[in-house]
Amino acid sequence: MEKLYIALVDTPGFFADIIRRVIKISYCHVALSFDADFQEAYSVGRRDPAIPFFAGFIRENTPKILRVFPEARYRVCELSCTAEQKELLREKMNACYEKRFRYHYCIIGLPFIWMQKPFYQKNHYTCSSFLARVMDEVGLTLFDKHFSMVTPKDFYELEQLQVLYEGYLSDYFVSRHLFYGKGELYGT
Repeated sequence: MEKLYIALVDTPGFFADIIRRVIKISYCHVALSFDADFQEAYSVGRRDPAIPFFAGFIRENTPKILRVFPEARYRVCELSCTAEQKELLREKMNACYEKRFRYHYCIIGLPFIWMQKPFYQKNHYTCSSFLARVMDEVGLTLFDKHFSMVTPKDFYELEQLQVLYEGYLSDYFVSRHLFYGKGELYGT
């Protein structure tokens, strides 16, 4: 069996506050990584962590996230999958990244989530709906509802996830003996 890593993130901001109120947990963002060190991590989120108005498909930039949100809390989880599922998912993420500016955050879909009504606007996703959809496409069907209705809370409640860490992102990297300097990752 192979492993995927899911990060549930408590980030600040206006939209994050709205999402927290609707889903009733602190973690309002979810990202997928192919490694436990989040060197190859993807999500639908802020294109620049410091600017909340431009969002879409991104490759997570952990050093920048640490600089902008030093107090961000993370829940890092592990999910088992087959080697084939992991490779298919990696191929999908790379293909999406090549066309990343075609994907956008689905702000208009937030009220539909609150009303529990499926809603899909082409190439517009929330962080959790995007992951639910691509994971389902590779055979990792985790939810019994339309992908557009999946929230970070659904990932939080998944029994298939094994929690590896919960706390500040900076402490996670210290616990893994990894440090960032000038935008690079260093192991001790």
